[in-house]
Amino acid sequence: MAIELRQQLKLSQQLIMTPQLQLAIKLLQLSRLELMETIRLEMQENPTLEEIQDTSEMDTDEEVSEMDTAEKGLISDELSDSKSADDMDWGYLINEYSSSGRVSSETEKKDSPNFESFIAQKESLQDHLFWQLLMTFPDPVVENLGSLIIGNLNSDGYLEVSLDELIQTSQATPQKAHEVLQLLQTFDPVGVCARDLKECLLIQARHFNLTGTPVIDIITDHLNNLERKKYKIIAKALKIPIEDVVSSVEIIKGLDPRPGSIFNTESSQFITPDIYVYKVDDDFVILLNDDGMPRLRVNSFYKDAIQHKKGISEQTRDYVQEKMRSATWLIRSIHQRQKTIYKVMESILRYQRIFFEKGISYLRPMVLRDIAEDIGMHESTISRVTTNKYVHTPQGIFELKFFFNSSINRMHGDAVASASVLNQIKQIIASEDPKKPYSDQQIKMILQSANIEVARRTVAKYREMLKVLPSSRRREF
Repeated sequence: MAIELRQQLKLSQQLIMTPQLQLAIKLLQLSRLELMETIRLEMQENPTLEEIQDTSEMDTDEEVSEMDTAEKGLISDELSDSKSADDMDWGYLINEYSSSGRVSSETEKKDSPNFESFIAQKESLQDHLFWQLLMTFPDPVVENLGSLIIGNLNSDGYLEVSLDELIQTSQATPQKAHEVLQLLQTFDPVGVCARDLKECLLIQARHFNLTGTPVIDIITDHLNNLERKKYKIIAKALKIPIEDVVSSVEIIKGLDPRPGSIFNTESSQFITPDIYVYKVDDDFVILLNDDGMPRLRVNSFYKDAIQHKKGISEQTRDYVQEKMRSATWLIRSIHQRQKTIYKVMESILRYQRIFFEKGISYLRPMVLRDIAEDIGMHESTISRVTTNKYVHTPQGIFELKFFFNSSINRMHGDAVASASVLNQIKQIIASEDPKKPYSDQQIKMILQSANIEVARRTVAKYREMLKVLPSSRRREF
């Protein structure tokens, strides 16, 4: 059989995601912080993309109106146009998102103070301990061992490596390593440099002169029984009244199991809502949060340069056109993202209106398909829109995913949302008698009396989601 080369024409269809579509999908699923970071990086890489600092840069009132419409274009019909990339009128889009602003050849440079130099840095646990070590005027061996121990502490102040590993690294004797560790365990905060919880609590108990008391014995031999609140077993083993056990437990509760946490240098990250829902009279108003969001446009200098083609090489013109096309698609994708979020929130508000009026107990069961069918989008799009997006409502701040819940059947009537049942379990546990907490079976019976049919294992699962201990461990003596 002879081998030969041959050409054939073959007609086929396939789905291809264009770069523009990939960008739109990427922006749709980004959180607010991630979106602002993406815009910042794009502005660094794309010279044709710029931020509008002041509307006074525009020459005419008509252009100001045009730019405001483009940036607030959440309801602009032009932006919802579903043209393909090949049919896109790029010149029209460039003109829409651009303005003939002034181009200054000189930039004003002002010397301003570096505010970072005025911000005091919080002292870390390692710095605090190393300072105390130096105050003891250690010899080189002690200083080396101490720095190794301090450097291997976690954020809670516990030693994460064994003494054997420290000895091998420092070439010190076991006795010397043990002496240095005992020295560091006397430092502030009390309980630091412990190797486990038991050692941490014992260091603190001895620091408060509790040696010889039942506190030491309970920590040493009965931590497991203490965790399960088996006070009678502890009292029998130590041959002391149960009242003394309860008193000792109260002292142990006052000890700090995480002594190093007070030096935690991580700053809290506060949620900034992507959208606000306000109640005005008898209706609700939806507002997108545009605070801090850059207002973008295509730089008019490059647009004019391409149009006049004065002294520009073919390679340069192709590069600028590609960057202008990328900038235009970014602007359009951001506007489309905001518009989609608005439409999804509008649909959620229609479906869950009673929740916005009365609270979480009235949350209805809802799935992604309900919103997708309502606004004519795919479920995957709704999933991307509701991921890492937050809304401020009269009932508090919630992630958009919160409104999608599975349903739990009632014995009589419509189904109820699982989040509503979770909230009711939380309220039941909060109202219980601490000396006689409700078991999972009792919570199940209370829910049944409220016309909610759930299994005991479902109650246990929801209780664990609330990070609530079983009734045997919630009981107070």
